[in-house]
Amino acid sequence: MSALRQVEELLPGIDSTPGVCGGEPCIVRTRIPVWVLEQSRRLGIGEDQLLRSYPTLRAEDLVTAWAYVRSHRAEIEDAIKENEDA
Repeated sequence: MSALRQVEELLPGIDSTPGVCGGEPCIVRTRIPVWVLEQSRRLGIGEDQLLRSYPTLRAEDLVTAWAYVRSHRAEIEDAIKENEDA
């Protein structure tokens, strides 16, 4: 079973599609990469503000995103670093 398939089964609210947002794991229906949400959280942006800033985002999407971050810490760290260096 591919890593992508495992992600989709364990966290059905996360999707990674080649050619969409660079293949980064995103919240389904939104094209919002998980690393963007985590970086925002680290910068002190609260969940209420994230929900206002991204109208397509739901509170349950954030729960799923934080679960993904916890289970894929190194991947998220790499994505944040890559995008900070870009």
